[in-house]
Amino acid sequence: MAQIFPKWTNETPKMLAAGGGVASVFVVFAFYMWASPWHTDVGYKPRQPVQYSHLLHAGRLELDCRYCHSFVERGPMAGVPSTQTCMNCHLQVKPKSALLAPVRDSWASGESIPWLRIHKLPDYAFFDHSAHVGVGVGDNRAAIGCESCHGRVDEMEVVKQVKPLSMSWCVDCHSNPEPNLRPVEAITKMGWTPGPGWAEKASKIVKTLAPPGSISRVHQVNAQGEPIIVAAYGCNGCHR
Repeated sequence: MAQIFPKWTNETPKMLAAGGGVASVFVVFAFYMWASPWHTDVGYKPRQPVQYSHLLHAGRLELDCRYCHSFVERGPMAGVPSTQTCMNCHLQVKPKSALLAPVRDSWASGESIPWLRIHKLPDYAFFDHSAHVGVGVGDNRAAIGCESCHGRVDEMEVVKQVKPLSMSWCVDCHSNPEPNLRPVEAITKMGWTPGPGWAEKASKIVKTLAPPGSISRVHQVNAQGEPIIVAAYGCNGCHR
């Protein structure tokens, strides 16, 4: 009986196996690349109801971040400025500017300005600003600066997200927070650079910290030299 299919079809299973492997690698790469927060979230820059310029206020005027985000040292949320905060200045500064019409309308009506949130973690992840802008106690007190997570907002006309805020990004810092530590008095200072002796002090402070999810702190060695896993440094600090 004559062969129905050509001889090269005997290689079909091998080609399908190879093609399946390549396709699997591509799918994994596609999800890693295009479904990653580095691609989907970084760069998010919504149009706000008021054309507020951080470049002007935080940059040229050097307003401290905490003047508007007043809860950052006291609670989980940094907070957005109330209309009262805006009007503290703008009752006298450019009181008739067309760009500030939404602020004046809010002031007259008592309705809050509908600011659009830019940085947001999933609801299942607990984050507390106050725990990051002040870590350690006494002489071992330090902070994570605003720009470590939010970037150089003093150079942004419109604020955008510059970090992925992903779990792996958080865990990287929790495992090695030293590069992001700075003196508490420099929390809001943009473009801050470590002074003499700070690296040594930061290294000592890190040893007193136990951030949840720290890979470097989870795996430890007991008195007998045996590796152990310390569950207290695990998931429940952020996932409650």
